[in-house]
Amino acid sequence: MSAEMQKVALVTGAARGIGLAATKRFLADGWRVGLLDIDGETLRATFDALAAPDATLPLHCDVAEPAQVSKAFAALASRFGRLDALVNNAGVAIFKPVLETTPEEWARVLAVNLTGPFLCVQAAAPIMRDNGGGSIVNITSISGLRASTLRVAYGTSKAALAHLTKQQAVELASLGIRVNAVAPGPVDTAMAKAVHTPAIRADYHDAIPLNRYGLEEELAEAIFFLCGERASYITGQTIAVDGGFDAAGIGLPTLRGERRNG
Repeated sequence: MSAEMQKVALVTGAARGIGLAATKRFLADGWRVGLLDIDGETLRATFDALAAPDATLPLHCDVAEPAQVSKAFAALASRFGRLDALVNNAGVAIFKPVLETTPEEWARVLAVNLTGPFLCVQAAAPIMRDNGGGSIVNITSISGLRASTLRVAYGTSKAALAHLTKQQAVELASLGIRVNAVAPGPVDTAMAKAVHTPAIRADYHDAIPLNRYGLEEELAEAIFFLCGERASYITGQTIAVDGGFDAAGIGLPTLRGERRNG
């Protein structure tokens, strides 16, 4: 396949975690990938570690800054000439009680988690349109579907992103662009390992029917599916990749105990 025919994805927050796993999944299928991240040092290290300079492009960018977003997408279009998939994965989280979250913290979380995908889609859609269409996946969160403590800014931003996904899907369908969302449950990322205490991990296991955290690679597979031709009639949807967490109510630990003792 010629370079001009190779599909191109841009992944935000690509230097680590779910974004990096998604990047690797695209590369494994022969895509070229723009790696966008605010952490320039980690981005450069990730780019070097991937060792695929012909198929990757590092883009140092804050997704909440319109000028930086425009510059990054222009660089991608100049390098690869097309864009087939956008994964809006970049996000920040501040875990504080409602009454202790400052206006500045609130504003920053919404700027990155909600305004960022808004700006990136505005930049991506014209490039996709000129190539016949494409697919966008916004990474929301189970925290946008279910409220929990200490997540007033994060959860609200992700709930709003789920609705933005529908708005974008409805309006961009006429351009041949599909827009969906993936809502991860607890995933074994570096951030989760750093902030989830053993007690929190045990609570999650109690609440998840599959009784474990997800893997970054499992999220990447869902993202990759939605970006591909096999998902050609799916748009405007949020898929929870969460081990059944959103579906479950109470009683799982008791049920498991009865099964063990039965």
